[in-house]
Amino acid sequence: MADAQLSAAPCTPHVSPPAAPPAAPHPMANPGYGKRSAPYERPRSERDFAHLVPRDAAIAAFIDRLPDGSDISVKALAKALPYGQCAVRTTLNRLQEAGHLRRGSECVATEQVLLWVTRTFFSRTARDDAWWAAFAQGDVPREQQRPTRSRAFILLASLGRAAPTLTLSSADCVSLEPQVSEWFERGATEAELLHALTAGLPTPVHHAASLVRRRLRDKLPPERVVPVHRTVLRTLECSECRAPGTPEALLGGRCAPCRGTEPDTRFGPPGAVQAGHVRDRMSQVRAALVPRPERPSVRR
Repeated sequence: MADAQLSAAPCTPHVSPPAAPPAAPHPMANPGYGKRSAPYERPRSERDFAHLVPRDAAIAAFIDRLPDGSDISVKALAKALPYGQCAVRTTLNRLQEAGHLRRGSECVATEQVLLWVTRTFFSRTARDDAWWAAFAQGDVPREQQRPTRSRAFILLASLGRAAPTLTLSSADCVSLEPQVSEWFERGATEAELLHALTAGLPTPVHHAASLVRRRLRDKLPPERVVPVHRTVLRTLECSECRAPGTPEALLGGRCAPCRGTEPDTRFGPPGAVQAGHVRDRMSQVRAALVPRPERPSVRR
């Protein structure tokens, strides 16, 4: 009886550990500064930074996923990553040598003035010095990627999804492909093409390929005026001494003195006397002159 009246010891209720606070977003740089992504980047893949050592690849992947305008200075990256400032600075220099990063400045036009702001340009794809030189001049060619099918063929093949009565065969897509390509060459978008081909369809559609061919011919838009190429004001600077220079002089993002090579200070055409050797050259000329009494007489 005594055992029956004993009560069980009170159980301590389970308390879940407090949830970890969400990670703070990466800080942004001052307006107009910070990271700027290079144009014409390829889609992300698992092999993007496989050619780099693990630490450099990790930091490059972190920078790649940051939005434009993020603060990617050494101090900001060291606070967000498990690496010290010296390690981050070394990695940034290696990324520059590998063609993923360049530092410089760019002219930004506002309604009142023209401002030169500091930029840190980042490219997921490794670029050579010639590409960065063209980028500094605002003349970067778009890399052509050869798709398995053209843009026109893909639109025609998927036309049946927007309008089932316009489902085309593979042979019809190949036949109509040049007409759709002409629309794209004139600046038409896929939305404009779909609207022109699917709006106001008759009921029923007896021959989809003939209807599409007729509409592509009758609704062909006029040629659009190509916008004037905008002049880009952009300079690059050395990653170590911050001295501005031409892209040809900043091989690997560093100037000649920081690379340990002497800059070429020669001026003028080949064979011209440089400024520091003018006096020596004049002394040689004077020494080679023959005194007047010793000159041979010339009969006239």
